[in-house]
Amino acid sequence: MPRHMRDNELPVTVSVTRADGTVEQVQIGTAVRRGDGFSVRLAELTIGGEGGARAAPARRAPSAGPGEPPTVFPPYGRSRGMPIQGASAQDLEFYATGARRTLADPGKARFHDKERALLAAIEAEQARQGSGGGSDEEPPPPEEEQF
Repeated sequence: MPRHMRDNELPVTVSVTRADGTVEQVQIGTAVRRGDGFSVRLAELTIGGEGGARAAPARRAPSAGPGEPPTVFPPYGRSRGMPIQGASAQDLEFYATGARRTLADPGKARFHDKERALLAAIEAEQARQGSGGGSDEEPPPPEEEQF
């Protein structure tokens, strides 16, 4: 339960972006005015892994089941794990180009089924948005493996 802050105290927060794109401010401590500056008192922090009783459970983006089209981008690039639906045209084209590159590489045949499903989901979103895709933008950097 948060304690009451005094007049000379300010909350210290960080912005946390959730998998659905929403941003939440999470208080991690309190700044106390000390002369011309501040002293920061941090609350109990847990970074990754298992935390104490106050730590929020880790959230993973919902993955598609077998035979279902993916609903989020793969775990690379700036929009990794973000929803495909509502994504910018630039992000859609970035991931579509990556999927096409993987599909053109016979050495990555084990990823082809996933990449075909990803590309179909992206193309459906592009059609829904009316963008159509196919731009000549710079493709993503080559990946060792895409999951």
